[in-house]
Amino acid sequence: PKRHTPWSVFLKAHWEAIAAADFFTVEVWTLRGLTRFHVFFVIDHSTRRVHIAGITDGACGDWVIRVTRGMLDAVDGFLLPHRFLIHDRDPVFTDRFAALLRSADVEPVKLPPRSPNLNAYAERFVRSIKDECLSRLIPIGERHLWLAVEEFAEHYHIERNHQGLGNRLIDGEP
Repeated sequence: PKRHTPWSVFLKAHWEAIAAADFFTVEVWTLRGLTRFHVFFVIDHSTRRVHIAGITDGACGDWVIRVTRGMLDAVDGFLLPHRFLIHDRDPVFTDRFAALLRSADVEPVKLPPRSPNLNAYAERFVRSIKDECLSRLIPIGERHLWLAVEEFAEHYHIERNHQGLGNRLIDGEP
């Protein structure tokens, strides 16, 4: 029988090489009325640095592939220093997505069904951005949403203490 490594052992062994991808949704006022947008982001497990990969009102497998190509860019791709990318079972994470990651030496790690605790850092970022930012405004258009999300990400990196990092800042002064 095939033996599986416990999740905690995997995380400790590969801590510096793991990133996690996920989506969250935001309702946005547009000319078409209230529209649901999907925000695709990746978080580095060891540093908690977040990269907002893209925002769309029509998330699909092809769109995720286009955005992922940018994260694998040879010059400044966010995913390049990582060996593993944790993601859930969302249908937009297609076989083509997995093949694209593998072609850049990033191994996709698909989580078991109904296991949000296995992607805890991504889930915590979603909770933070929704509680501290998006629950306090109604974005008017995609551009306004981009501005709000990117400003929160900057705050998250420079001004917000992180309990999991010993209450340190990611990028700010000690």
